[in-house]
Amino acid sequence: MKDNKKVIYWLLTGCVLIFIMVIVGGITRLTHSGLSISNYKLISGTIPPTNAMQWNEAFDLYKQYPEYQKLNYNMTLDEFKDIYFWEWIHRVIGRVIGLVFLLPFLYFLATKQLTKATIKKCVILLFMGSFQGFLGWYMVKSGLVDRPDVSHYRLAMHLTTAFLTFAYTFWVALDLIYPSKKQINTSFRNLVRVGLVILVIQIIWGAFVAGLDAGWIHNHWPLMNDGELIHTTVTTEQEPLYKNFIEGKSGVQFVHRYLAYLVVGCIGLIWFKARKNTPTLLQKRGINVLLILVGVQFVLGVLTLVLFVPVWLGVLHQVTAFLLLASMTFTLHRYSK
Repeated sequence: MKDNKKVIYWLLTGCVLIFIMVIVGGITRLTHSGLSISNYKLISGTIPPTNAMQWNEAFDLYKQYPEYQKLNYNMTLDEFKDIYFWEWIHRVIGRVIGLVFLLPFLYFLATKQLTKATIKKCVILLFMGSFQGFLGWYMVKSGLVDRPDVSHYRLAMHLTTAFLTFAYTFWVALDLIYPSKKQINTSFRNLVRVGLVILVIQIIWGAFVAGLDAGWIHNHWPLMNDGELIHTTVTTEQEPLYKNFIEGKSGVQFVHRYLAYLVVGCIGLIWFKARKNTPTLLQKRGINVLLILVGVQFVLGVLTLVLFVPVWLGVLHQVTAFLLLASMTFTLHRYSK
């Protein structure tokens, strides 16, 4: 039997692993652990240092790069082990995800348990997963040259691709769980699509905030600081104003703050309009969960900001964004033809 329950469980397992990886990635970023492993070894890198000599070698390698030389020059070996752990576990989970996707796919392919449509979708998933791994390496590389931090553009690409890979994996699983779809109101479906696009843009700016450490300034709400609506970074004649909103800490935080209102408003509109469309039970549940999650996410964002980004709250904020994307994906799927 093609596209059976085993295939569905496989895809959902991939979703769970990506979810875990995003959590660990958030911890890695918030603890500034991402540049602790400066060399990439696909196979041997799976095993961490196991004795004092290997730990000292890893630490000596770390000392050759800007993060240690400019920021962590007083770091001890024990402190290095702490940040090494999070980056190492993040990379190990990435390898596990690769194996969990590839090996069962080859098995299902060999035993002819996949339809042609599902095979095409799975090939796209494998490409997205591989590209995600490449972006991780590409991101880390940017922090090993002359500045002790990764490019916030590359961080955004890495994080957003992880979210989109999850969303598409979840979509493919939903295609198999609910093979029959209803004819629905096209304009309402397009509204949900707009909501999804706005949410993804918000996730991108959230990554910009993380990459620039922009959450540690303007820790006030609802205004940014001292009664100001926005505090822009000073620009020179050579730097156009728009760069404040993609490279300046204040401008990036401003965009992320007010996009949050747009996301809340759009999801509120989706919920309001859905009431007039006599939704099915699954559609109604999806939209109700969407409304609850966006409220929780908004509150978490405010608390994360005013409390100066504690690690646990920053991770929880990212996790809720992930769940919000999952809920939006489910809702759009239930309203797709």
